[in-house]
This record gives sequence, C-alpha cells and structure tokens, in this order.
Amino acid sequence: MSPTPIPGTWQVGDDPGRRRFVELKGNGNLGFALENGASLSSVTVAFETWGQLNQSRSNAVLVLHALSGDSHAVGPTGPGHVSPGWWDGLIGPGSPIDTDEYFVICPNVLGGCQGTTGPSSPDVEDVPYGSRFPVVTIRDQVAVEAALADEMGIDSWAAVIGGSMGAMRALEWCVGYADRVDRAVILAVSAAASAEQIALCSLQIRAIKSDPAFAGGDYYFSGRHPWVGLSLARGLGQLSYRTEHEFDVRFAREAQGDEEPLRGGRYAIESYLEYQGQKLVRRFDANTYVVLSEAMNHHDVGRARGGVAEALNTVRARVTVAGIASDRLYPLEQQLEIARLLPGDNEVHVIQSEFGHDGFLLETDAVGDVVRTALQR
Repeated sequence: MSPTPIPGTWQVGDDPGRRRFVELKGNGNLGFALENGASLSSVTVAFETWGQLNQSRSNAVLVLHALSGDSHAVGPTGPGHVSPGWWDGLIGPGSPIDTDEYFVICPNVLGGCQGTTGPSSPDVEDVPYGSRFPVVTIRDQVAVEAALADEMGIDSWAAVIGGSMGAMRALEWCVGYADRVDRAVILAVSAAASAEQIALCSLQIRAIKSDPAFAGGDYYFSGRHPWVGLSLARGLGQLSYRTEHEFDVRFAREAQGDEEPLRGGRYAIESYLEYQGQKLVRRFDANTYVVLSEAMNHHDVGRARGGVAEALNTVRARVTVAGIASDRLYPLEQQLEIARLLPGDNEVHVIQSEFGHDGFLLETDAVGDVVRTALQR
C-alpha cells in the first residue's frame, strides 16, 4: 500500500532518511510565541522519516535527539551528514522501532544547527540571528514539534521516545500534550534540571562565551569561530557523560603515544578529550550549544503547573522509564522519582553499562530491548 498523502509542504519520498524541511508559520501574524515572551515570525524544521504512515495516521513514532544530535537518527554519512546516525540499530525493518510497522519521524530541535531555525539561521533580513536569537525552553521546542505534527496531519503519536535532552521533550509531550501521546519511552533524564546539572551546563556555556572569538555571539562574518571554547565545553561535558571507571580502564595515567607529560606532552585522557572537542567543532555551532544548554537548564515539567508531582500526575500515556546504572549526570534516583510520580505502578528499567550517561546511545541491544517491550505493551 502506498503511503497516504500528507497535507502541507512536504511529501514522503522514495529515499528513506533523506532530510526534509518544512516552514511553520505559528499563529498567524504572531508567529511562534515563546515562553519568555519573545517570538519568532516562522520556524523551519528539518526532519527525517523512515517507514510509511498508515491510512489512519495512527502508527507515527516521534524520536527525539539529545544535545548534540540531529534529525539523522539512523543511516550512513553522506551529503549533509558528516556523522552516521546516532541511534543506528534502533530504527529500521525488524528493529526495535520497526519501520515495517511504524512511521518514524526525527526532527532537528528548535535552536539547532542542522536545518531547524537556530542562532545561525537567517532572520527576515537574511542575517544570522547570532546574539539576537531568543531564549528557548524545552516547552518551546515541543510546541514547534506539535506544530510539525499538525502540519503532517498527525493528531497523536503511537509513541514518543527520547534520551537525555530528547527525554526532556518526550516528558514534556506527555505533560503538555497528554491527549496526543499513547506511549512514551523516557531514558536517562530528570523531571527538572538539578542544581548540579545547571552548574555543569553553565560551566560549558561560560567556556564558549569566554573564547574571544565568540564576539558576544556575532561571529558568523568575523572570519573566526569560537572553536577553542566549544571544544573545551565538549570536554567538560564528556567528563559527565562517561564514568571514572571507564576512564581508568581505557587511559589510566598513560601518556599519549610517545609524548612525555613531564616534558610538556599529554596524557592519553587529555588527548581523548581534545579529540571529542575537535569532532564536535567540525559539525556543530557554538551558539546552538549555548542555546540548547540553556534550554536544558530551564527544564522543569512542573513550572507553572503546580510542581513536578502535580504535573506528572496528569500524564495519560503508558510510560516506560529507563536509566543507566552508572549514569552520574542523570543518576537513577531521578528516574525513580519520575516513575514514582507517574500515575499507576511503574518500574524503572535499569540498563547496565560502563559508559555512564552515554549508555543510552551506546548500549544498543539493552536499550533496544526496553524500546521493543514498550512498543509491544
């Protein structure tokens, strides 16, 4: 059966995973009103799809990426993609998110730098927003995703799935759009950013803004980019994404190659953190890192809803909560709190991993088992 035509400015093509774009106008002349009172006249959203939407439009699954991810959840490198899919093995025919059964959509987030409107995007005068890009929240990002669903004629999701920042948005979907989510998988996240999580993000933001090349966020035509600050921010983040045990096993106190630390050379762990920073610099915008890190700091499903407990009690979806046993950024007690405050009797699926927070990306088999079971509930 051929896919049902979808209203709007895009159509399902014959190239699964090909990045597509749609321009959303928001609420008439008001555009997109943001939570802090600012607005955007329109928002372009980049997204990729896999599978086919059924006649009743009831088989759509929304997959949401984390801080440095994008719409390319699965697939190889190629035009427009310098990295392979960040969740390869989870989506496809016969995979945990089975595209023989489900129509899967992964959008790039509001504030991003991979096709969706963000600080590097041109404004109405065709000049990059830079420092003028407004503060956005997780709630604002989900509002844009809801507008995308409207444009695609999808009234409700068979499932919304995400880890880390993607799980913040999945949780916000469950609370803010309770009647539009049937099932959800929430991986490695809290219901509201903790003081320590805010501190870690804030240090990364300061590292970027302290780079002289940042120029207050208006560096796009300067010929210089704050790559040093962005690389340092990524290194700081990487420390919280992994575990002390993994670093000790992989690197210990070894020197990098034939370098001599006592003579100015590097330790292997230093080289690793520099490498992680250099990888990100090649594909990511520093302003976007700042905007999304601030959005994560603002994460609180209970804001203006009577608090976290009251907000989570309104959830109607069948929610599967999972965490990584070794996660020191979003420790298990935070997933236990989410499960405890959701309606009904909910368990937390604990994924064993030496990789800490990054386990939600790297433990494909274990995460796949959780997702497959959730979709079969």
